[in-house]
Amino acid sequence: MTGRSGLGPRRGIRLASALLAAGAVAAGCSAAGEEGADPRQSRSAPTSTVVRESVSLTLSVPDGAKRVEPGKLITASAKHGEIVRASLVGTHGTKVKADLSEDGRSWTSTEPLGYGKTYTLTVQAEGEDGRSRTEKSTFTTATPARTVAVSINAWDGETVGVGMPLIFYFTGPVPDKPAAEDAIRITTEPRTEGAFHWFGDDRVIWRPKEYWQPGTKVSVDALVYGKRLGAGIFGSEDKRLDITVGDRLVAVADGTAHHMRVFVNGKQVRRMPISMGKPSSSTPNGVYTVMSEHNGYTMDSSTYGVPVDSSAGYRLFVEYAVRLSNSGIFYHSAPWSVGDQGERNVSHGCINLSTENAAWLMSRSKRGDLVRVQRAGGQTLEPTDGWSVWQLSWQQWQAGSADR
Repeated sequence: MTGRSGLGPRRGIRLASALLAAGAVAAGCSAAGEEGADPRQSRSAPTSTVVRESVSLTLSVPDGAKRVEPGKLITASAKHGEIVRASLVGTHGTKVKADLSEDGRSWTSTEPLGYGKTYTLTVQAEGEDGRSRTEKSTFTTATPARTVAVSINAWDGETVGVGMPLIFYFTGPVPDKPAAEDAIRITTEPRTEGAFHWFGDDRVIWRPKEYWQPGTKVSVDALVYGKRLGAGIFGSEDKRLDITVGDRLVAVADGTAHHMRVFVNGKQVRRMPISMGKPSSSTPNGVYTVMSEHNGYTMDSSTYGVPVDSSAGYRLFVEYAVRLSNSGIFYHSAPWSVGDQGERNVSHGCINLSTENAAWLMSRSKRGDLVRVQRAGGQTLEPTDGWSVWQLSWQQWQAGSADR
């Protein structure tokens, strides 16, 4: 029997299946034909795998190291992770101060170690993979055969002249001069080119290529403690100071004109009569640097080898005296030669001024100011006499560095 539809049951099933299949095809065609559709989106995107590595640590001093320089900073660094804990401890439990960087990648000691001491560095870090790693290093610092101290000619907080050299005096010979230069840091604002020059084995001087620029800020760090200076010698103590360069004061003393002109920042501010060394003891020509200033000073010829009781000897008290050399050249008050000042040279080598003029100049000058002597006779100032560093050309100066 057939129904009113005229379709038998089996035919009806086949027709329904065909319609469903057609609908599926139609739906698939419709989706592919939508505006802006990208057929590539139907493909599976490749998946990336993040590799999380274990941490690796690097310690600046290997385990078991001997004769480590106490002045060198101890460091640790982490790769593929962060340092979470670190310590440097002496045998008696003393902890060394240190800093851990914000990103945890590096750790650095911030204070020097002791001589002949044993320390243990322990560093724990965590890697990208979440695993922890700990490394240790036990080491011993060097014991010096001898130590040397260093002193500096400038004073902390001092305002100096534009010719001021920075002189470093060691208490003994320094065999490794490049190491000593490396231990001394000179920082300037504005930046200033300069170089070291050694005078013997125990004195090194740093000066700029040109005169200092007024207003320059200078920081000096002689970081010699714990540093090898050669032949088993180490530095005993660091020295630090800050100075400021003041106005440019230059005095020009003319031995033929018998007058001194004083310039401040390039402008002449005073002209004064003087008397310099007589022909038998002429004042050496050259550029002097003010070394020290004295209110009340006894001029004594025996201090540079001339006996007081000899025909050329003397011992005189003066109110104002400013040292320009180690050989005994000063500018000073000399009321006894006022009649000769501006007329002739009668001194034993110093620059004579009236008491009034000497007081005026000393009230304005400072250590590191410059005094240029010209046309005063046949002698020339030696660069080794006092702070007379400007007697050498820049090329000559650089030749005295240990790095040349």
